[in-house]
Amino acid sequence: MTTYQNAGNGGASGPGGPSGNSQPGIGQRVDQIGSDAQHLWENARGAVTDLRDTLDLKGRVDRNPYLMVAAAVGVGYVLGGGLFTRTTGRLLRLGVRLAALPMVKDELIGMAEAALHGIEVGAGQVSGRTGGASPMGNPERS
Repeated sequence: MTTYQNAGNGGASGPGGPSGNSQPGIGQRVDQIGSDAQHLWENARGAVTDLRDTLDLKGRVDRNPYLMVAAAVGVGYVLGGGLFTRTTGRLLRLGVRLAALPMVKDELIGMAEAALHGIEVGAGQVSGRTGGASPMGNPERS
């Protein structure tokens, strides 16, 4: 088993004796870690400030408060693990149905208009062949 003794300068000495001045003392290490942590904290604060200025969250909340609340709810839902649940699947199916509804409505209206146009054209051809019959099939009176 290896035992370490205090070498006087804050460094540890191993089985071969004191390590000398090749390693910094514990006080110097703590000071270095403290300055590195301070530098990291300043960089993080600068990054957060830049992000806040870029996103302009306060201005967005002032302009569209309800939209920002909805966005916060959505982000919380996703981060809370709600993305892969049955509820999300149901909401997606409902959203697809609601999004497809205007397209289906337009197609049905187009088909109905084409059918009415076909009936009008067919009725015009029938009245032209009978020579004076009205579109309802009754002879015209003069």
